[in-house]
Amino acid sequence: MQEFQPGRTAVRRDVFRRKVWSAQASRVVEDTAEALVLGCRPGAELLAPTTWIEWLLTGDETARLRALPTLAAGDWQLGPWSWRDTALLQWVPPDTWFSVNAFFDATGDGQLTHWYVNFQHPMRRTSIGFDTFDLLLDLVVAPDLSRWDWKDEDEYAHGRRLGVVSEADHRAVEKARGEAVAMIERGAGPFAAERGLGTWRYESQWPDPQLPTGVMDLG
Repeated sequence: MQEFQPGRTAVRRDVFRRKVWSAQASRVVEDTAEALVLGCRPGAELLAPTTWIEWLLTGDETARLRALPTLAAGDWQLGPWSWRDTALLQWVPPDTWFSVNAFFDATGDGQLTHWYVNFQHPMRRTSIGFDTFDLLLDLVVAPDLSRWDWKDEDEYAHGRRLGVVSEADHRAVEKARGEAVAMIERGAGPFAAERGLGTWRYESQWPDPQLPTGVMDLG
């Protein structure tokens, strides 16, 4: 296993059918056998689908609805973007069909606003970070773990109809749903109070993460 040193830039790429769907630069917080942990703040560089960028800039829901068909057809375009509004901590364990994200207020007191379980392909490490693929389904969790709500189930179902989420993916996600909920109920993994991830702060001396050259090269 390639180990990334704290403070190094690492890139999460979402890859679909051997083509980059998105790329996000972060700083390595820690890299252990348990998980690769990455953090970013407003200003971190991204490449994102232009439909998604259009939706964020205009609020036009039709732009967001175009994203899945263009993904399924393989004809999307990427544009430059930067992370905004929140600080983000990603906990990405090996051989697991989800990651856990913690979102923090980047404009006020830096408090944890919510946890977010992102269902995705197990990470595949690369020389610049890791590759995965977002499977559209998410679980939003209260900061104190007192409640959680499923998000984007309609989008997930549409992704299945379009073939973006395969039947093998779906079976893995169904199993991962139970694993994620059990982790929340136990207050285990990244949710454990003693783990301290809920009080994380971005290191002030770290500059904003930048995407490296060649980020689109899958080798």
